Amino acid sequence: MRNAETVLTVIRERGRRGLPLEDIYRQLFNPQLYLCAYARIYQNAGAMTRGTTSETADGMALAKIEKLIDDLRHERYRWMPARRTYIPKGQGKTRPLGIPTWSDKLLQEVIRSLLAAYYEPQFSDHSHGFRPARGCHSALSAIKHTWGGTKWFIEGDIKGCFDRLDHQVLLSILREKLHDHRFLRLIENLLKAGYLECWNYHRTLSGSPQGAIVSPILSNIYLDRLDRFVEQTLIPAYTRGTKRRDHPTYMKLINAKYYCLRQGRVKEARALEKQYQRLPSVDPIDPDYRRLRYLRYADDFLLGFAGTHAEAEEIKERLGEFLRDQLKLELSPEKTLITHATTEAARFLGYEIVCRHADSKHDQRGRRSINGGIGLRVPARVVEERCSLYMKEGKPRHRAERIKDDAFTTINRYQSEYRGVVQYYLLAENVYWFGRLHWVMQLSLLATLAAKYKSSVAKMYRKYAGRVETPDGPRKCLELQVKRDGKPALVARFGGIPLRQDKQAVLRDRIPSIWVERNELIKRLVADECEICGSEVNCEVHHVRKLADLQVEGRRAKPLWKQVMSARRRKTLVVCRACHTAIHQGKPTRQRAAA
Repeated sequence: MRNAETVLTVIRERGRRGLPLEDIYRQLFNPQLYLCAYARIYQNAGAMTRGTTSETADGMALAKIEKLIDDLRHERYRWMPARRTYIPKGQGKTRPLGIPTWSDKLLQEVIRSLLAAYYEPQFSDHSHGFRPARGCHSALSAIKHTWGGTKWFIEGDIKGCFDRLDHQVLLSILREKLHDHRFLRLIENLLKAGYLECWNYHRTLSGSPQGAIVSPILSNIYLDRLDRFVEQTLIPAYTRGTKRRDHPTYMKLINAKYYCLRQGRVKEARALEKQYQRLPSVDPIDPDYRRLRYLRYADDFLLGFAGTHAEAEEIKERLGEFLRDQLKLELSPEKTLITHATTEAARFLGYEIVCRHADSKHDQRGRRSINGGIGLRVPARVVEERCSLYMKEGKPRHRAERIKDDAFTTINRYQSEYRGVVQYYLLAENVYWFGRLHWVMQLSLLATLAAKYKSSVAKMYRKYAGRVETPDGPRKCLELQVKRDGKPALVARFGGIPLRQDKQAVLRDRIPSIWVERNELIKRLVADECEICGSEVNCEVHHVRKLADLQVEGRRAKPLWKQVMSARRRKTLVVCRACHTAIHQGKPTRQRAAA
């Protein structure tokens, strides 16, 4: 049996060369792929969340992999319906989420790794969503550095994209490259597995199951057709010319300026210079010059067009026709907009995108330096919404739900929330707007600590005030240090993040790599030995959600299994079935026999 790295490397090479993939179903019989899949997903937040059965990552064993492979080999594996729940999203709306069973998650991760290895080399460079080494920042950086001179933005949003993916269209796309009926039938059954909501079964007639591990790669395979249409049809049709022609009035004035300089008429030359610097140097309506640029992140896409508004409308219509006729999808009329790049701002990935224009900004040579360049900005509404989370009646307020937490945890929590939003918007030229958010959150944090210790905000500030060194110099912050014997002190800090634009900021999606080396947990599982009693029969993995769950108040002594996990600082423990049953029943586990 070939190891997982070899299998995925061969598949990736066939994808790079554009060769069809055959007999892929047999790769699902390789236990190494399941061990790699387990190593990638067991730490996910949802690994301990139940689907429609009680099965979770807890109790994972080699026997489960063997049974799953045996069911696949005899084609008797059946997908379970996902458990439907709802999670909040913007503007008070909710998003449906399907939670699969653990076995389905494991098999989906194996399928995802096979599909990603094959299709990833074939995906468009204009696609940035759910891809390794790519993300929101890579997409925004591409726009900033290559979209100069854009006159119109076409903001595209596909209406209910993931819920409306046509199953037959998706299968026909897969069938072009994947020549394996059993593998395609397995994916078809996954798409039609349905879901349970309030324990009522509902069929899924369209769409990719949201919450499923395999959904992102399937949606990218589906929407790659849109990428190819834009690249191979629209961009060639709406791109012409090598450069814009010179603006005739601008050239006339600049020639007159140099003539005046040769004649010694400096004042007239300066007046002419001021006059021509209020004009574009090239003809903005040159009929022989057009540029169309494109970028997609998941179901949102943006086009930048240098041309006329009528042509931008035509591009929008052609996109709508292609999506409707070829992919059975529709553009959202409310969110698909044509925006003037200089006077308005397009919204994409939470940023405002504009084409900058300022005749008063000059470089060292006296030339206008920013005209036509792309600017990324923080929307004012984002700052207001983030501040409102920590305010009440227009003033910063304490957070009652944090009063029971210790000061170290509270400061860390505030910092993680603040750091997350600031680091996402570091590409913005007005990231300093988050200075207001820092002020609001700092007062909210001090008010929370004051409520906890029945003190005042001023006293809390004097107690926790600190200073931290950053690449941009020292910054004030709130800081708490917990000293430890023989170890470096633990530090919780709020603030200390320079609010300066970072043009090289990189924030990538957390997409697992195609190959993961065997980690420590997999080696312990394969060793097949109980880490409590030493038994080598029916070993499986006991999981806890977090190490804090091991600290149960009110008990004088921890059970042996908790002592082992706490000492190792691991959320997993390989145990035999007897010990695992005893752990869940709250009974003493078996002891390791004396040598």
